[in-house]
Amino acid sequence: MNDTTAAAPEGDAVRQHTLAVIEAARRTLLAHDMSAFADLWAPDGTLEFPFAAPGAPRRLSGREEVRAYLADYTDHIDLRALPEFRVHPTLDPRTAVVEMRAEGFVVPTGRPYELRYVAVVTVEADGISSYRDYWSPLAAAEALGDALPGRGVGAGEVGEGVGDGDRHGAGAGDRQGAQAR
Repeated sequence: MNDTTAAAPEGDAVRQHTLAVIEAARRTLLAHDMSAFADLWAPDGTLEFPFAAPGAPRRLSGREEVRAYLADYTDHIDLRALPEFRVHPTLDPRTAVVEMRAEGFVVPTGRPYELRYVAVVTVEADGISSYRDYWSPLAAAEALGDALPGRGVGAGEVGEGVGDGDRHGAGAGDRQGAQAR
């Protein structure tokens, strides 16, 4: 047995752990358990929004900042389904690309909610170390309208160090709105 073959089982175990954490994230989102969703982060893990709208947070650092950011999530979005959820493993067994479509309702208005996401997720032994969430702020604004946190109905304060009131872009099933059709 050479070094390459000896490393394969470890890589398989790492990949299985990564996939298990991503599946747990899907389940906790659908269960509306945002605290359990935040628990999946490593203590120093990050949540990034590369395409965040102006004024919205671009990066959250640490499990507790992620938890604070998501604390009132279910006051804004009632996630009902992730009818499209595809996980694409990468060459790095710790990282996967996740494509998803979220469906539900905007709580303050009752409007339908639909948004497509692509996330690049890296998982270490202690949880999610990096979650880069790619979504469309234009689609979010269209779906949420006046219910967009920071603009009209449903506006609220944002946790210290997290942003200034526009709280969208937090991952599968977050408060981002409907995908433009």
